[in-house]
Amino acid sequence: MGHMTTASGSATTQSRWLTDHEQRVWRSYLHATTLLEDHLDRQLQRDAGMPHIYYGLLVGLAEAPGGRLRMTELAMKAKITRSRLSHAIARLEKNGWVRREDCPSDKRGQFAVLTAEGTEVLRRTAPGHVAAVRQALFERLTPEQQQALGEIMQIVAEGLQPDEAGADLPWLR
Repeated sequence: MGHMTTASGSATTQSRWLTDHEQRVWRSYLHATTLLEDHLDRQLQRDAGMPHIYYGLLVGLAEAPGGRLRMTELAMKAKITRSRLSHAIARLEKNGWVRREDCPSDKRGQFAVLTAEGTEVLRRTAPGHVAAVRQALFERLTPEQQQALGEIMQIVAEGLQPDEAGADLPWLR
């Protein structure tokens, strides 16, 4: 594949293409993660009428002290943009599962707060979701494979989440 030429005719730097093995691994990863996310989305839509991302937001709030987090913290925890979070919280508010509260110390800041109804939805939904995760992932892997997968994903996540303040991370957009 060597050098490629841009529209202006100048040569670009040498690209290091994926080997056949790397290509197989990459495509297997994409295939599996896409199918897994779809599987979990369908399970949660069927059981609770919500997508996986909304369930994750409810869990994030349930794990927070007093069932409340600043919107920016919740976006960071969920690894999504603030605009996507705002849209999701609006839907969760409409369902009565979350409410927003203004932050007394910051005029522009808001908290997302899990309601009693939201807590109940989680209580009812969590067992089926855990069963779906267990069936789709953990029951298919040996303990050694589970350990390796956890270590691999930790390395990938750490490499993509720099400490720099100016990093282009979803929750900063």
